Amino acid sequence: MDPVIIVGAGPVGLTLALALARQEVPCVVLDEGPGKDEPRAARTVVLREDTAALMARLTGMPLARAGVHWAGWRSMRRKQVIREIVFDDTEPTPLHIAQHVLTGALRAALAGERLVKVAVESRLDGVEQESSGVTAHTRGPKGTWWRGSYLVGCDGPRSTVRKLQDIRFPGRTAVERHAVAALRTELPWHDEALLHRLPPWRMSGPSAGEVAARPLPDGVWRLDWLLPPGKDLVTPELLLTRIRETLAGWAGGTTPSYELLDTGVHTVHHRLARRWRADRVFLAGDAAHLLGALGTHGLDEGLRDADNLAWKLALAWHHGPHEALLDSYQTERRAVVAARLRAADQALPLLRGGGGLRAVVPGSSRGHDALLTDGHLGHGQLGAPGTYADSPLAPRCLEGETPVGTPIGAPVTDVRVTAEDGTFVRLRDRLGRGALLVVLIAPGTGVWERRHWVGAGIMPQLAAAVSALPHPAELLVAESYPGAAAHTVLLVRPDGHLVTALGGVRPAALYAAAEATVGGPVKAQAEAGATAGSR
Repeated sequence: MDPVIIVGAGPVGLTLALALARQEVPCVVLDEGPGKDEPRAARTVVLREDTAALMARLTGMPLARAGVHWAGWRSMRRKQVIREIVFDDTEPTPLHIAQHVLTGALRAALAGERLVKVAVESRLDGVEQESSGVTAHTRGPKGTWWRGSYLVGCDGPRSTVRKLQDIRFPGRTAVERHAVAALRTELPWHDEALLHRLPPWRMSGPSAGEVAARPLPDGVWRLDWLLPPGKDLVTPELLLTRIRETLAGWAGGTTPSYELLDTGVHTVHHRLARRWRADRVFLAGDAAHLLGALGTHGLDEGLRDADNLAWKLALAWHHGPHEALLDSYQTERRAVVAARLRAADQALPLLRGGGGLRAVVPGSSRGHDALLTDGHLGHGQLGAPGTYADSPLAPRCLEGETPVGTPIGAPVTDVRVTAEDGTFVRLRDRLGRGALLVVLIAPGTGVWERRHWVGAGIMPQLAAAVSALPHPAELLVAESYPGAAAHTVLLVRPDGHLVTALGGVRPAALYAAAEATVGGPVKAQAEAGATAGSR
């Protein structure tokens, strides 16, 4: 079968290629550039805990050494500290990393993948589809025709793929603008991120009264100043003055020494493509959506696009068309991003309207701070990972479902599990292989070797049920899971979202849930569910 064509060699496109290759799907990545990225210290990304784990799993690189896991978070308003959060083992910690470092790690991992070909200096200018596949044409020194089974546009905000498919991209332009600087200096907060609203010192030039500081390795910090609406020019002289004023304000009046590494102006747009699928063509990342106001992070959502789409494309590539499964990519991911865009659009007038933050209603500053903190730290409607509870793949009316600490459709908690070979691994380490995961919660198993309990109790019955599922699945055992009682059985998708939690071994209900997860026919789901209910 023909490879999957991926247009665009940014983090989303490279992540998708790696994820597909790990599931034995060949890919061609069309890179219009020379195959390497210009280092830009001021162009960084913030990854939530699970997307950082995804990157580490795919690249094999200890990303915590290439970036910084924030030690804490501090919110200030004028001279007052409104909120302080110290991150520990119980609090998911965002990872802040330079984008070119992340992309470099992905490229290095791809260099050893036999199933992935990266075609540099290959700019797409044509796509043709038929029932059996896709043909793409590129121009440039190595311009040619490429034949593929599917094509995914990961080619950014000005996506050629989206334009060739005549897909509209409505939304709002310049929702926020920020002046950005990366510099090496020493701040009073070691490895803590800071959001300072209405700082007490006077800002030179246009200012909306908000500055954020986020640490990077080697004493480097990224500083972002929110700019007021409009197109006021941010000159180098003005930015240097802003840097000195801000550092002096935090240091108590004297500007500490610093080394300026990079500057820029970051403009945030909010847009959402009308469709994310056109037959055998898909959109992902910035080609499908733009968001980023109020501290939210668009690349994190793009990486979730790739993780969601990879296992579905892999299943269709290996086993033939699964239209319901492929359609679910748009249904699930577009709904999640649309919800985040709506939340940001609803919060923006409260936080930015009516004269900016100086017009805040007395007594409401803590509520506004909570909204901004959610966006920056990945919590709440502004920042939390989306759930797929209403997905067309979600099984309905299963007998024996039981609640656990993770809502149905949400990413699972990363607990220690025992694999089929008896080794102890993290649950997230078993994701991304194309198989479903079945996790039995069995207290006490962690202190015994697997051979002592693998043939005891309910294990043989559960193992038989797993082997009979309509899609390959791996059976894992966990000592505990948040909110789960003993003998709870979890079914987890290849991208780490919880399908269901069952009280005990229920083969028919487990089969129905697995069949629904891979896009099985509704009739079969209903019949299997009815069988489960009769047991």
